Amino acid sequence: MQTEKLDISVVIITYNEEKNIRRCLEHVKWAREIVVVDSHSTDKTVEIAREYTDKIFLHPFEEYVDQKNYALDLATSDWVLSVDADEVVTPELLNRIREVWSREKEIYDGFTGNRRSQFCGKWIDHCGWYPDRKLRLFRRQRGRWTGDDLHEKVRLEGKIKDLNADLLHYTYDNLADNIDRIQRYSTIFAEAQFKRGRRATVLDLTIRPAARFFKAYVLKRGFRDGRHGLILCVSAAFYVFLKYAKLWELGRMRDEG
Repeated sequence: MQTEKLDISVVIITYNEEKNIRRCLEHVKWAREIVVVDSHSTDKTVEIAREYTDKIFLHPFEEYVDQKNYALDLATSDWVLSVDADEVVTPELLNRIREVWSREKEIYDGFTGNRRSQFCGKWIDHCGWYPDRKLRLFRRQRGRWTGDDLHEKVRLEGKIKDLNADLLHYTYDNLADNIDRIQRYSTIFAEAQFKRGRRATVLDLTIRPAARFFKAYVLKRGFRDGRHGLILCVSAAFYVFLKYAKLWELGRMRDEG
């Protein structure tokens, strides 16, 4: 078993991740440095994290992009691996990282992997969920988080290679969790679009949700994930409907106000 630590800074942002953080940290102990930026959790997240690293920083949460860039700036290695608290670096992914570390890290500036996500206890292979290619391992000075609260991503200057290995994502433990996120994310979307002057149309409320279901369930073969796939695709369509319904409501309130 290889125990040599790689000169990589693993960076993680957290808030009330007590149920996930230990699993995440157990799978990155091979890194020279682990940086955790916590948004003043009220559970045992920080207490658990201290078992794995002393580089824990408390910082108020504003937006995902800002928080992740703040964590990035605290890393000291030339290379960083950004993971979320509900994600796990698989042994296969670690092996691929070790392979490229010894042979190709001087050639490339970043590496992508496939994120495999779980929905209500099942790993989803279709619905447009897999392979969900993410750029997470990159040269610190070449990459920066960009985007918005719902679609943050790393913008990198340089050459990128795919590792062809999975990063596991333990999301949506149950339907209540799924509905809660739909509520939060649809509100974030509606408020952001409203500030930009966007208004919901009839097509947004009708065609877009139907198109989202058709794409996920038929074109992306969500039916192959069984009942989990059906429920996931219906909830995805509902999310599209709800975010535009909330955008419509914001416009109505302004017009009546």
